[in-house]
Amino acid sequence: MWILESPLLRDAGAAVLTGATALAVLRFWEEVGNRALLDQKLCRKLVHITVGLVYFLMWPLFSADDVYAPFLASLVIAFNIIKVTLIGLGIVKDDGVINSMTRNGDRRELLKGPLYYACAITLATVIFWRTSPISIAVICNLCAGDGVADIAGRRFGHVKLPYNPDKSYAGSIAMFLAGFLASILYMCYFHLFGFVEESWSMVITFGVTTLAAAIVESLPISTRLDDNLTVPLASVLLGVLVFYYTGARNLCCMSADSSDISALVQNQMVLDSLPVSDEPREHCASSALQPGTVMRARSHACQMAKQGKEKTKLATLNMGRKKKRRKRLKQSAA
Repeated sequence: MWILESPLLRDAGAAVLTGATALAVLRFWEEVGNRALLDQKLCRKLVHITVGLVYFLMWPLFSADDVYAPFLASLVIAFNIIKVTLIGLGIVKDDGVINSMTRNGDRRELLKGPLYYACAITLATVIFWRTSPISIAVICNLCAGDGVADIAGRRFGHVKLPYNPDKSYAGSIAMFLAGFLASILYMCYFHLFGFVEESWSMVITFGVTTLAAAIVESLPISTRLDDNLTVPLASVLLGVLVFYYTGARNLCCMSADSSDISALVQNQMVLDSLPVSDEPREHCASSALQPGTVMRARSHACQMAKQGKEKTKLATLNMGRKKKRRKRLKQSAA
């Protein structure tokens, strides 16, 4: 039981489970690549889409009260960075990784796009984490948006962009739709755990950020800068500006702790002003430490405030009735 009570050990277990899940997905596509069941370029993009999104899906497993959680989660991708680097340098030989992650079967390609991809997700994990909408924008635009753009562009990209013959209207539109829809789905997913807010302003902001990332991805700079660098960079730069302008909270994971503390302080102030027993206080104190502390603390504080008002009204009504009874007794005695 003491193991389950330790946030650090729980998060270490969550990291192991996350790593095992991501590895299983990666091994699946490696096997597909080894058997040549799919085109190598298509297989590469399916790895690009699924590994990052599955890893992103596992974030709620980590505890909310452990400052080491984002670092433990990032170890999953960090190990992959080391592996990809060793294979790309020729120190380690792994044909499955080469076939599933490169365009032409050249191991040196791993030191570019796949390495940038892993580094971008690692930085998004450590810097922004799950309470920041920027992490959603970065990972969804990079994984879903950029991945689907390449697939759609190769299959339906007959009409090229006038300013970049290497990109097509179909690919750019597909990137916007895939990145935007993935961002909305993950916003709703993380909202279930209380990590981010769910509002129309967030939806619009994700749309603006994804549109900017799609425009940057379509520019004729891919020969100089890889899309795995430009897409997350554009998502971060514009995301910080737009989300800050719309009043979004916790843009960086370092600011989440202060928001949690302020919410708990406000919650405690409300509880201290209410005539409630010790049992509800203990229940609130324990529930406030669960994932989604900020929103749950606020909702609980509002509920307790309403209960306090009802109790105050009831107490006032009872006092008025008692005064009337005493007055009647005095009148009857006189």
